[in-house]
Amino acid sequence: MTTSAWMEIGLYLVVLLALVRPLGWYMARVYTGQPCGLDRIIGPAERLIYRLCGIRPETEMNWPTYAIAMLVFNGLGVVSVYVLLRAQVWLPLNPQHLPEVSPDLAFNTAISFATNTNWQAYSGESALSYLTQMLGLSVQNFLSAASGMAVLIALIRGITRRLTETIGNFWVDVTRSTLYVLLPLSLLLAVVLTSQGVVQTFSPAIEVTLVESTTDAEGKPVTTQTIPMGPAASQIAIKQLGTNGGGFFGVNSAHPLENTTPLSNFLQAISILLIAAALCYTFGEMVGDRRQGWAILAAMLLVFVPMLSLCLWAEQAGNPRLTELGVDQSANDFQSGGNMEGKEVRFGVPASSLWATATTAASNGSVNAMHDSFTPLGGLVPLVMMQLGEVVFGGVGSGLYGMLIFAILSVFIAGLMVGRTPEFLGKKIEAYEMKMASLVVLIPPILVLGGTAIAVSLDLGRVGVSNPGPHGFTQILYALSSAGNNNGSAFAGLSVNTPFYNCLLGAAMLISRYWLMIPVLAIAGSLAKKKYTPPSAGTLPTHTPLFIVLLAGMVMLVGALTFVPALALGPVIEHLQLTATR
Repeated sequence: MTTSAWMEIGLYLVVLLALVRPLGWYMARVYTGQPCGLDRIIGPAERLIYRLCGIRPETEMNWPTYAIAMLVFNGLGVVSVYVLLRAQVWLPLNPQHLPEVSPDLAFNTAISFATNTNWQAYSGESALSYLTQMLGLSVQNFLSAASGMAVLIALIRGITRRLTETIGNFWVDVTRSTLYVLLPLSLLLAVVLTSQGVVQTFSPAIEVTLVESTTDAEGKPVTTQTIPMGPAASQIAIKQLGTNGGGFFGVNSAHPLENTTPLSNFLQAISILLIAAALCYTFGEMVGDRRQGWAILAAMLLVFVPMLSLCLWAEQAGNPRLTELGVDQSANDFQSGGNMEGKEVRFGVPASSLWATATTAASNGSVNAMHDSFTPLGGLVPLVMMQLGEVVFGGVGSGLYGMLIFAILSVFIAGLMVGRTPEFLGKKIEAYEMKMASLVVLIPPILVLGGTAIAVSLDLGRVGVSNPGPHGFTQILYALSSAGNNNGSAFAGLSVNTPFYNCLLGAAMLISRYWLMIPVLAIAGSLAKKKYTPPSAGTLPTHTPLFIVLLAGMVMLVGALTFVPALALGPVIEHLQLTATR
């Protein structure tokens, strides 16, 4: 690994951590109703929304009511996107006159964007109109992210409140998340991306003459190229900030009009983890102990940095088969070296490895390189990052509430070790909380492993595999890991735009999103009812290095016990085959 690679990663981490405190402090003031600087500008719009929608912001909800409001709101999102996809052929802002989307693909896409997964079994420039991209997908990018943030804030209130039934108002939380956090940041990022050349226009696709003509597969001359256009920058900004990941173009952030320069690449990579990391500080502010937020963030970094290092090392080492053929894969003054298959030359191995690890640590799923072309160990890293439950940063809101569930599990196990009732931030963790936490931990693996077993057992699942063998198994496992953890990235070699995969992955995305949100809200409601228990000599401090290691170890242990057998059948075997001497 080169010095420049470490400098790039070091700069990334320094900038990310420098932004955690100011943004986290700002979001804490937003959610606690304190002056935040933008309330004088946005406040009137917020109050107008409440008035038009008949919302009483002072009226709070218990957890079942909060959950119902969340499900109804997101259910309407699924229906609206489905109708838009099916009717786009008759709607305006469709300069390419694209037809309606098939029922199974519309079902998959509507669920994908409403659940913050943003799995794409299509190429946006050749399948969706500008109106569908803006009114359907971009709107859900905001609202699905805001829903995850709202559930997190409800859980934090459950931890901090005492002897009460209520955990806040869903409509207020989702409105404030959108107006005060997501919209301002997205507007700022979209303007910067546009300045870097990211396309933002309603003009139709442009046909240009090639500098050098070529021939197609049938030997016919090709003298022109069609360059897709559209309002991309506005969607790209929220796709990264909201950990959505759905690209305007089919190849996502590897497209030169979606990710134009090294600066746009760096800013988008920062945006992937920005809000998720800052919410850790928000958590510390809202519970009245900033050390708690820093401890959670440290546990995330304790997993993230070693996994990133493994990915970078594997990709920079290159393909041993090519080395046997005498191909020079070392980094030098004339080449970046390493495994460059499926990567943009303008980004190289370090930026591609960083993005792959970040996008799967978060519930983002956008790509600036093709993960299907990574080395076996390089591809194992994004696969494992998803299978850990996407709690290492994770989606905005969903990642942190997932990590807090692991924190509850950690203090429970630690409490059993010393023979006393476990406590987390002054609240006793009892049987009900453990049952709900078990659901949160067990549902994604059941979906991933069960769905993979179904796909590899049926001809309908195997027919989409482009590379049979261990890599083909990895392609299927990756797809189900992505859908079952609401990520959205893919090993692009698997053909998934079929009724079988559209329905299977759609069901996995739907269940994994809402069957996790409901137990989290149930835990929030249960904790809010409990009295505060002052810490004693037997209480495990949850801000110390010991707890940080315990929490990170718990995440890794649960992931390893669940997925190591499946990983052994895919990337591990493929790595052994690749490195075996002939």
